[in-house]
Amino acid sequence: MNNSVRNTARLLGAGLRALLVLTVVCGVLYPLVVTGVAQAAFSGKANGSEVTSHGRTVGSALLGQRYDKGMDKAGNPVPDLRFFQPRPSAGLGSNKTNGVNTQYDLQVSGASNLGATNTDLTKAVKERKKWVSETYGVPESKVPADAVTSSGSGLDPDISPEFARLQADRVAGENQLPAGAVRKLVEDHTDGRQLGFMGEPRVNVLQLNIALKDLVRSHGKG
Repeated sequence: MNNSVRNTARLLGAGLRALLVLTVVCGVLYPLVVTGVAQAAFSGKANGSEVTSHGRTVGSALLGQRYDKGMDKAGNPVPDLRFFQPRPSAGLGSNKTNGVNTQYDLQVSGASNLGATNTDLTKAVKERKKWVSETYGVPESKVPADAVTSSGSGLDPDISPEFARLQADRVAGENQLPAGAVRKLVEDHTDGRQLGFMGEPRVNVLQLNIALKDLVRSHGKG
């Protein structure tokens, strides 16, 4: 019986020591090391890829956001056409006019999982395509796919160069800027394929709009 008690006590002591060591190593030292390396080598990414403008954090380069000037009577956001608009955020939230819905709400990120023949999806795409066509003065056949569909996450911060160029003249007019200067902004903020072959060319909407605001200020319009 005494041996049994001693063995039990020894096992309990070994278990407690292992628990203490693993808690210190895995719960304290490892997180501190990983955090320290991340802050030292990848501080921007570790802190959420924050984008700053004139000393103020205005968003993340990894997350899209909308540019609206309020809500209409039906409760739908009204896009502020002085700015370049992102692709729709048709994620897990409820659909609204022109494919605009959750306003890049992080709590409802994700795909809608609607199939290509789903009537709600096709209706939203048609409405959005008509809106883009009428707003920016282009034929519906020239409207890029990313202008009428959301990304898998519903939080894509980028749009295609085609969608950005499509908006350039209207944005220039709304801000009383030379169209050529705004088109050049788009070209200057167009990123190519990663490593030259992965993905597609893209334009980060937040960074483009920051540059647009600076251009507006430089022309004495802001």
